[in-house]
Amino acid sequence: MEPKSTIVVLTVLLVVGTGAEYVRPPPRKTLHFPWSTKASSHPQQVHISLAGDKHMRITWITSDKSSPSIVEYGTSRRSYNNIAEGESTSYSYFLYKSGKIHHTVIGPLEDDTVYFYRCGGNGQEFQFKTPPSQFPVTFAVAGDLGQTGWTKSTIDHIEQCKYDVYVLPGDLSYADYMQHRWDTFGELVQPLASSRPWMVTQGNHEKEEIPILKKGFVSYNSRWKMPFDESGSSSNLYYSFEVAGVHVIMLGSYTDYDEYSGQYSWLKADLSKVDRERTPWLLAVFHVPWYNSNYAHQGEGDDMMASMEPLLYAAGVDVVFAGHVHAYERSRRVYNGKSDACGPIHITIGDGGNREGLAHKYLKPHPEWSVFREASFGHGEFRIMNSTHAFWSWHRNDDDESVRSDQVWITSLVGSGCLSERSRELRNILMEP
Repeated sequence: MEPKSTIVVLTVLLVVGTGAEYVRPPPRKTLHFPWSTKASSHPQQVHISLAGDKHMRITWITSDKSSPSIVEYGTSRRSYNNIAEGESTSYSYFLYKSGKIHHTVIGPLEDDTVYFYRCGGNGQEFQFKTPPSQFPVTFAVAGDLGQTGWTKSTIDHIEQCKYDVYVLPGDLSYADYMQHRWDTFGELVQPLASSRPWMVTQGNHEKEEIPILKKGFVSYNSRWKMPFDESGSSSNLYYSFEVAGVHVIMLGSYTDYDEYSGQYSWLKADLSKVDRERTPWLLAVFHVPWYNSNYAHQGEGDDMMASMEPLLYAAGVDVVFAGHVHAYERSRRVYNGKSDACGPIHITIGDGGNREGLAHKYLKPHPEWSVFREASFGHGEFRIMNSTHAFWSWHRNDDDESVRSDQVWITSLVGSGCLSERSRELRNILMEP
């Protein structure tokens, strides 16, 4: 339902600044977790993700290798009138051996509905709510989470947000080869990740590659299976999904992205299927930012940007979310290094709470395309009200209080005239071999 016109008259005219007067609190220590005493068949590290139209993937881990990959579910507590059976996997990493990792897709499900479910035939009951089928819809966004006291603060603040889907632009656990840290991360995020879909893409800390000995992303791909197959992708490192009237492209900063790559070919095919009448909002998510005025990670996204920015621009992407830089920054609509009314807004939000700390140093003066930047931990909320207007807010972790520090109304490119101008350019790009 379209909201009343009085709530959409605001335009992109709010906060501009650097937050220089804010005194940042010190870093917090890495969290430590007690040794698990749960039964071997008890479901652990439960999280859910969207798995195509009206379906949800339930993922959990058991120590018991014989535990079945079944999910019982229904719309009433302790009353499960549906059951689904999925698949399982496991992996070894030198002396570490994972538990049995279960992936079970359930559905079809009703929109905007609470479901109760149980994994593996025993253990506690969980519940989740499916996203709505139409606007409004809310995304919570924060990257570079880790497992520190600030991570816990960020997660607590996200839990207070009435969101439908959580989007994480890479760098999840900061396990960094220490595989048990994947397990503790799964336990840390379970209360949230079991109740709302978490849609993630990879960052550099997921790679964990050891040349000759270990391929990259083994742990990540085994534990966090995303709907790549459902979206026509051949890799868990890039995929797309739709919710309400939004098409979201999740790209991989750490897999090939040049014009001869599988990711580039998939992106062209995926964009060719986007119907802006059905999904008037188009978002992109990846780890390494293309527009970054922080000293940290300068230029690291340039090659990917050179290859893929023309595609996203021609398709009329509205907003791009990235992480990697441990700070927050929001741009104007931008393309090819300068402000452009038909380009996307770029938001860097790698400030979830990682153990490496914040990136404090910025280039001065700030580029003309940079609107707001601040080195603080926090999270973002993107509430899309209707086909043309959305409200973005960034919430700083001010000690243990969530403080809204940047906010702006965003108008989609639908109806702006940009899409009609870009349509011929997009067709030309998509027709290129």
